[in-house]
Amino acid sequence: MPEMPRPDAGPVVSLSVVIPFFNEADGAFAVVDELGRDLTQLGLRWEALLIDDGSTDLTAAELERARALWPQCRVFSLPRNRGQGAALLHGIERARAPLIGMMDGDGQNVPADFGALLALLDEADLAVGVRTPRNDSLLRRLLSRLANAVRGRLLRDGVTDAGCAHKVFRREVAASFLPVDMLNPFMPAFAVAAGFRVAERPVRHRPRRGGKAHYTLRRMLWRPCLDLLAIGWILRRRIPTASDAT
Repeated sequence: MPEMPRPDAGPVVSLSVVIPFFNEADGAFAVVDELGRDLTQLGLRWEALLIDDGSTDLTAAELERARALWPQCRVFSLPRNRGQGAALLHGIERARAPLIGMMDGDGQNVPADFGALLALLDEADLAVGVRTPRNDSLLRRLLSRLANAVRGRLLRDGVTDAGCAHKVFRREVAASFLPVDMLNPFMPAFAVAAGFRVAERPVRHRPRRGGKAHYTLRRMLWRPCLDLLAIGWILRRRIPTASDAT
């Protein structure tokens, strides 16, 4: 991945949080409002990059309503649905802070848990949440467990719940991310392959605030399997860089 462009000039912040949204009008405002209250209570200087990934409902309007309440937010609307990976990269490339966090826009993550994840950066470059307990259907939990076991065996990223969207990382880690559709679960593997340190910690996980899950069996199983094979092949042939020797 080429070097990230310089972020836009703006207020000094210590944490940039990237949140993708796709047809989450029922809960988008509540997600952002809770984020603002929790991060303010943690005493952080923060910004939130709210990415509307081509929603066809009123998500964009709800995000604008949240921005009016929390001016630390910036809203970006993609003209069409490009997938979570593209939405995440869109936000990461525009983040201003040295530390970048991310979470889902469906309300299942608890923003207050950013405090625990940030504490891990004393010993790591990428902090990954472990959803405890999982508030998903039995099928999704089983598929996730299978995917984590296979991915961990092939990519050896050392994490147990790579699919958890609740993550925090140092800005320089983003240079290791390849621009793939299923970016989130492969972030730890990209970071480890580039020589960065990865750690994990339990985070809370709640039922969705509203709407419906966007991941079908095909997106949860077959496409990640194909991505896994391709990414495994690429990482095994990766040319070592200066960061690998540090």
